[in-house]
Amino acid sequence: MFNNVLVGVDGRSGGRDAIALAAQLLAHDGKLTLAHVRQGELNPIHALTPKLLSEERTSSDEMLERERSHGGVEAELLSLTALSAGRALHEQAESQHADLIVVGSCSRGTIGRVMLGDDTRAALNGAPCAVAIAAHGLAENPTIARIGVAYNRSPESQTALTTARTLANERDTSVHALQVLGIPLYGVGLFAIPIADTTDERLKEANQPFEELADVQAQAIYGVLPGEELAAFGDDLDLLVVGSRSYGPLKRLVLGSTSDYLERHAHCSLLILPRAPVRDIDEQDASSTEQLAAT
Repeated sequence: MFNNVLVGVDGRSGGRDAIALAAQLLAHDGKLTLAHVRQGELNPIHALTPKLLSEERTSSDEMLERERSHGGVEAELLSLTALSAGRALHEQAESQHADLIVVGSCSRGTIGRVMLGDDTRAALNGAPCAVAIAAHGLAENPTIARIGVAYNRSPESQTALTTARTLANERDTSVHALQVLGIPLYGVGLFAIPIADTTDERLKEANQPFEELADVQAQAIYGVLPGEELAAFGDDLDLLVVGSRSYGPLKRLVLGSTSDYLERHAHCSLLILPRAPVRDIDEQDASSTEQLAAT
């Protein structure tokens, strides 16, 4: 699926989870790069001690070799020098024209949840490509059997649906889509009450786009917080695909409120896609229409 994948590794379990996820998302003839970020001469203590610089570089190279061997993958190895691991991955992705960055969960996160360290998360905002976050422990069972999509009829969610269907077709796995609808209310504040007459109609309308897609199992529900509903939805998934709806530059990934919530609470791996240019969105809409007509 992805042809040029960059993986951040640090010799810990999160990096191994990232390698396992990257191997699942990499196209058959794609390029995989494992990168380790070290401070090098940017660390004042190391800069004053040449021996430490040499030892750090040797240690980084050896660790990369071990992680490549442990992951059982063919990959290029990069030892990068930077103060910020996330920023280094961001810049390297731009340099090598990567279409996906994969990182592991922070070791400080709750077991079973995906969670980025603050530095990495902040730097990945504005990334030039999609970002995948591997769930804790994925390396122990690196399979993707159930793929989910956060869907809300937006162009970004259509991109997510198209990506999920492509991944599922390559693996002969199932796709599950969830659309969270805001509860229709009459009134304001404490006096607001649900409008029961329209709820069933809205659910039926929300499910219509999926009725002719035999490879997608879809459900529309009502919820107050989409992120919370999607996190619960992810409990039964191996991978949840989400489109970025932020108003950052086109083809730049900026974590919005929902993806931000999922990054902190989801139990499955996440694949967050950047916004596409208008031309690409139009092409995807046309392709989806053709797929519906052919189904």
